Amino acid sequence: MDVLWEAWRRVKANRGSGGVDGVTLKMIEQSGIEVFLSGLQADLKAHTYQPQALRRVYIPKASGGQRPLSIPTVRDRVVQQAVRMIVEPIFEVRFSPASFGFRPGRGAQQAVKEVEMLMNWGLVQVIETDIQDCFGTIPHQALMKKLASRIADGAILKVIRAWLKCGVMEGGQERSPVAGTPQGGVMTPLT
Repeated sequence: MDVLWEAWRRVKANRGSGGVDGVTLKMIEQSGIEVFLSGLQADLKAHTYQPQALRRVYIPKASGGQRPLSIPTVRDRVVQQAVRMIVEPIFEVRFSPASFGFRPGRGAQQAVKEVEMLMNWGLVQVIETDIQDCFGTIPHQALMKKLASRIADGAILKVIRAWLKCGVMEGGQERSPVAGTPQGGVMTPLT
């Protein structure tokens, strides 16, 4: 329950809109956070938790076009945050110190400072790579195999698999992905 309370606190701090169920943070607060978290804990313990479909929205890209975001329900975001708090340290210790993307306490600003430092040391070549539609093309089976090599808890793997297979609601129709990870939820960077 301590992990769920901390997950709730982090989800609340990030704010965000509701998912396909229309339930907001404020609605949960009004009906009782303790009741909400106790029900979530019961579902997780009984292995009956199932994520709801994701709400698809589009945001403009700086380069033109639009980026699809898949917004989970508040309930699913709390579970994602709880799982993230558990598994992130397992993977974080294995990442290269030269990796800055989607890392706690790291980002573009730190990467720029690192490049500046290395250039001051006389290194003058910088290589930047970007995999086109990286999140949208990740094969589920390969990802799950990689996750299973570091996560022994089958219940956590089952929940992550359910997030990958979760439908996306767009234009009143739900579609199920065959590859890729949804962008817009708490777990996006880790998956």
